[in-house]
Amino acid sequence: MAHLPPEERQRRIEEYLARVEFASLDELAQHVGASISTVRRDLTALQAQGTVRRTHGGGRIVNPRSDEFVFSQRDTHELAEKEAIGRACAELIRPNQSLIMDAGTTVFHVARHLESKTPQIVTNSLPVAQLFMGSNQVEVLLCGGVLYPRMGVLVGPLAVKTFNDLHVDVAIMGAGGLTLEGITNSHALLIEIQHAMIRAAQRVIFCLDHTKFGRRSMSFLCGLEAIDTIVTDAAAPAGMVEAIRGQGVEVILAPLSTENGEPRAESSHQMSAPLP
Repeated sequence: MAHLPPEERQRRIEEYLARVEFASLDELAQHVGASISTVRRDLTALQAQGTVRRTHGGGRIVNPRSDEFVFSQRDTHELAEKEAIGRACAELIRPNQSLIMDAGTTVFHVARHLESKTPQIVTNSLPVAQLFMGSNQVEVLLCGGVLYPRMGVLVGPLAVKTFNDLHVDVAIMGAGGLTLEGITNSHALLIEIQHAMIRAAQRVIFCLDHTKFGRRSMSFLCGLEAIDTIVTDAAAPAGMVEAIRGQGVEVILAPLSTENGEPRAESSHQMSAPLP
């Protein structure tokens, strides 16, 4: 990228932040082809104009344009499927295991079914942490970092450091898309944190409803070889499910509940045993 004048560089930074809402210094520097120190000065200038706010390690837009990333808004989509996936994933967890749980809405539904397992949970999700505030059975470690309030998530270098320093039994994660090439996510700022989560875990489970299959989000996270298990719902495309299984990844199809709350009998064989 050719050297840009400050006004053009700042315009591109502002437009990028308007699209993704929050970004690290490294991400912004790469986007505009400038050094981190230059981007830091650009953020200071934009903050003086009132359009951008500098944060530790990055910047965020002051007035987001949409509700796309609001946690409560996203959690209304495929609600029955997410709840089924949550139940199925929770059945894989053994009592007293240590877990990493990321900030995805489907992962939140897993958390809703975990209290009886008395797990140790490490998370960057405020909704997950708040879920267990009144529990004396679940030990929760909330990572440090910068609060990204619209997603209810902590991000940035301190969050990454927390997960870099951990070793846990299982990571339970979400993402924006899944193809045969691997997992993608909607926000580049989450990628570095999720990389650290994957490295920290002995087993990696992704909880993805059927709408994520065949979909590519903005940023690549990992190939299928980094995943042990995918928990999805019964509407996931059969051909793609079998292709993923053919690459050595366990895929569990979670049955939707009947009206009385019991799993549908015809899908019960699709469940798996708890992880060792």
